[in-house]
Amino acid sequence: MATAKVAITLERHLLSEVDALVKAHAYPSRSNAIQEAVAEKLRRINGERLARECAKLDSAREQEIAEEGMAWEHEEWPEY
Repeated sequence: MATAKVAITLERHLLSEVDALVKAHAYPSRSNAIQEAVAEKLRRINGERLARECAKLDSAREQEIAEEGMAWEHEEWPEY
């Protein structure tokens, strides 16, 4: 995967925590630790977005649609 260099500003206590993780060999480098943190945050944001969109669904209507589709498929299945 292609990477790009960026410059960031962190509070000193955050950088100290990242450095402690690197020193403890939890991550091979600051860059790797920060990259994983950003990726995790993005996964959470995307998961929350999915949850919000799913909450908008009408579960009764979704059930009707699912059962409609299953009934149609059942008619098409061969007899064994």
